Amino acid sequence: MKKIMMIGYGAMAKEVLSRLPDGVSVGWIVARAAHHAAIVSDFGGAVQALTHPDRCAERPDLVLECASQQAVAEFGEAVVMRGWPLAVISTGALADAALQQRLQQACRLHHGQVIVLSGAVAGMDGLASAREGGLDSVTYQACKSPASWRGSMAEQLIDLDAVSEAQVFFEGSAREAAQLFPANANVAATIALNGLGMDATRVRLLVDPETRRNTHRLQVCGNFGEFRIELSGNPLASNPKTSTLAALSAVQACRRLVDGGFIA
Repeated sequence: MKKIMMIGYGAMAKEVLSRLPDGVSVGWIVARAAHHAAIVSDFGGAVQALTHPDRCAERPDLVLECASQQAVAEFGEAVVMRGWPLAVISTGALADAALQQRLQQACRLHHGQVIVLSGAVAGMDGLASAREGGLDSVTYQACKSPASWRGSMAEQLIDLDAVSEAQVFFEGSAREAAQLFPANANVAATIALNGLGMDATRVRLLVDPETRRNTHRLQVCGNFGEFRIELSGNPLASNPKTSTLAALSAVQACRRLVDGGFIA
């Protein structure tokens, strides 16, 4: 039995935990103290609720971050410095160049590992492969419903209540998008990390009152040729800011723990 540590106990974390593959269990959940009573109750005391990864006396087979960019910044180095593998869903945290550099250094010094999950988008294997031959441009566009953008910087850029058709409200770099929209634009950072980097990856964000899905469009040009991907995903019912596919990418990372050496 493989045992993971989960960072976070919100909508995505609960979705992942409900779908854990056979052969994988959760042993520890790092969350705010306010969530600890619920964790103990939900798991009948079989899971240890922690406020920090350092409180764990054993070695998890995988530490899975399903919380926020803030959680990556707060706990990421502590995990990697113990030599534990860390899978990150809130990849926008790495728009902080200093944090990314510290994590990379910790990986080298302590034989740790940071795994960038594909999250809510597809084609990251192809993008990373294309990068080896040289990329000319990478453009990403996200279109979501007003509900998905509420509580974000979008409310200061456009009137979400008045919008009547699909409208662009942000254009800029992946670094800007990830930092301005920490709960909505992790895909931009994931694409940047697999492609041209945070500053050269171009991002366009839209709101559409007629959609109930999160639509991601990726266009990549380089020496390999050109490809376009469009993915229209369902958000989690419990959190419209979160893609169901993002949660499933975390589940897939857990499945790899029990698949042995075979990776499909």
